Amino acid sequence: MSEDELMEIGLPRFLRDDIEAYVKGEKENSSVLDCLWGEVYGSINTAMYGKEITEEQAKYLRRKYLGI
Repeated sequence: MSEDELMEIGLPRFLRDDIEAYVKGEKENSSVLDCLWGEVYGSINTAMYGKEITEEQAKYLRRKYLGI
């Protein structure tokens, strides 16, 4: 299993759902992509501050999915 795969193990359901919606929105050139981006950003922060993911995972997810 790669390091990338390990960083995404055990993500809370709400975060996985938001990531999936954002990835789908990118593929479909969604008109609400900015809203989907914001949902992912907020969900990453919620999961991190709720101790459901580590800060390292949060940084990885922001870089991979949001480009920051």
